[in-house]
Amino acid sequence: MQRRVFLTTSALLGASLLGGCKREEKKSFYINRGRKIEIKLATSWPANFPIMGEGVEEFAKRVAQASNNEVIIKVFGKNLLVPALGVFDACSAGQIQAFHSGPYYWKGKNAAFSLFGGFPFGFTSNEMNAWMMYGGGLELWRELYGKYNLYPLLGGNTDVQMGGWFRKEIKSLQDLQGLKMRIPGLGGEVMAKLGINPVLLPAGEIYTALDRGTIDATEWVGPALDIKMGFYKVAKYYYSGFHEPGSVLELTFNKRFWDTLPQEIQTLITSLANEMNAKMVYNFQDKNAKALQQLKKFGVKLKEWPDEIVKAAKEALFKVIEEQSSKSEDFKKLWQQIEPYWMQNRAWTKLGLKNYLKMRDG
Repeated sequence: MQRRVFLTTSALLGASLLGGCKREEKKSFYINRGRKIEIKLATSWPANFPIMGEGVEEFAKRVAQASNNEVIIKVFGKNLLVPALGVFDACSAGQIQAFHSGPYYWKGKNAAFSLFGGFPFGFTSNEMNAWMMYGGGLELWRELYGKYNLYPLLGGNTDVQMGGWFRKEIKSLQDLQGLKMRIPGLGGEVMAKLGINPVLLPAGEIYTALDRGTIDATEWVGPALDIKMGFYKVAKYYYSGFHEPGSVLELTFNKRFWDTLPQEIQTLITSLANEMNAKMVYNFQDKNAKALQQLKKFGVKLKEWPDEIVKAAKEALFKVIEEQSSKSEDFKKLWQQIEPYWMQNRAWTKLGLKNYLKMRDG
């Protein structure tokens, strides 16, 4: 009987979550069984970081609300509990129960992890979510993370990112030669093939490095977050991007801890993680559109990559894929699964969305 009651009430809860009905947000259909579950969650972002940090904070509040405070998630910004890029190891070891970050940060542990975060000229956010949820991506991700005692959930998506801020205009491939640029993941490897020297810097050091000329360029995310970093003050050339068209953020749990959670708690957390994943894309769309108008007022020069660079970057991508596949069986296996799904979705996106945008904006 109790099981039937829970299934009925959880179905109602799910409907209220997906519907976003504010009237229902004040109520909870969840039956509190008197358990108290506390989860320490560390992020790779500063406390109260816009969109990404705010998103995970809202997620924690939603979990508490939906569980009648049976599940309390304590969110710790970067370096408050563990270093920003130490969250993977800390969660794997059980020092924390969960973290919020990006999969491509861990490519040094397994090259295949970078593909879960996205790749140059790859999936849009819609395509990435489709692959993850219906194309087998989540299952493969959990299989590989399981080797590290981790269990990942979708934790957001930045949508298409900008290509970066440059101190000088880029007119040809020659202009890229020897430039030092902050850029991670497979995007960094592709840019290295074009003559860039990729540098990985934490968020707090990027502006100073760009201002002092320690680096010549940087990518970050998009107008909403970039404007808060102040890059427009020291680099006026802002390029459209191809390196991260739909970058995944992760909400990852220690697997042994996850397996101890009651099934109804796992379902509740997964549902609210999916809610966060969707809302973050919408939030980026809203905030980027508004921030772009501000950047234009600051005299930022909006640029597109020359055709020569785009062509060279596409060729470089497949060289990187080939190299990584020869070094890592996991990478090779994952790419063999991704490529046909990528091509299939490209055909539909081109016919549908691309042609619509041409008609709308042409």
